[in-house]
Amino acid sequence: MCNCGCNQPEKIVIKVDGMTCGHCKSAVERAVKGLEGIQTATVDLEAKTLTVEAVPGRVTLDALREVIEEEGYTVI
Repeated sequence: MCNCGCNQPEKIVIKVDGMTCGHCKSAVERAVKGLEGIQTATVDLEAKTLTVEAVPGRVTLDALREVIEEEGYTVI
């Protein structure tokens, strides 16, 4: 998290298991974008990762894990 006051987004990369297709990608991105403070959410199916940019201090890993797991995927 950036604490310097520069207002740069916080970048978070999470490994997610179970994503195999475009539907999986869309479901995870849509769910995560529903969280307050998320600016971008991008799934890389090949790397099995979700990369988000968020307002610093507004999004927790627990909140991200919860919405991802509600969609049926596993945070590694």
